[in-house]
Amino acid sequence: MANTETQYRQVVERCQDLFLKKNKDYGTAWRILRLPSITDQIYIKAQRIRTLQEKGVSKVGEGIEPEFVGIINYSVMALIQMALENDPRTDIPPVELESLYNEQIGRVIDLLFAKNHDYGEAWREMRVSSMTDIILMKLLRTKQIEDNAGATLVSEGVEANYMDMINYAVFCLIKIGENTSTPA
Repeated sequence: MANTETQYRQVVERCQDLFLKKNKDYGTAWRILRLPSITDQIYIKAQRIRTLQEKGVSKVGEGIEPEFVGIINYSVMALIQMALENDPRTDIPPVELESLYNEQIGRVIDLLFAKNHDYGEAWREMRVSSMTDIILMKLLRTKQIEDNAGATLVSEGVEANYMDMINYAVFCLIKIGENTSTPA
């Protein structure tokens, strides 16, 4: 587990670095997005990963790693949007944004530790392609919950799905970085 935490934090640091650099370029223009729009952005990234896994070639020159980073960062955006639900600001100062990012990732890491304890790091035996499919499934679930105005009878809500998507995307990046994943 100690190795997992180190690897996890390295991936998140890479994602956060890009997130904060993009914030310098674009600001927090994404604050205008409603949650279903962020969900659709994540869906586009996950679907592209699956397409590249199936076709084995990219015509735009970018592989799947940047897409997993995008899934992580858009999911963090969604969690921040939920946390700032009643905050009308579209402009979040960089220092506050970094703090919000850290707060949401901290919650996701806590979830990782709890699930890793219960599941015994089963994700390490999974294929990257299977985790991609799980991310897509969680996106379809999220879309359904959003279409139901957030109402669920017995299921976790959208927040839990965003958190799981972050964890699976981080796991994929760890596995890709280790070069130990089985072919997609």
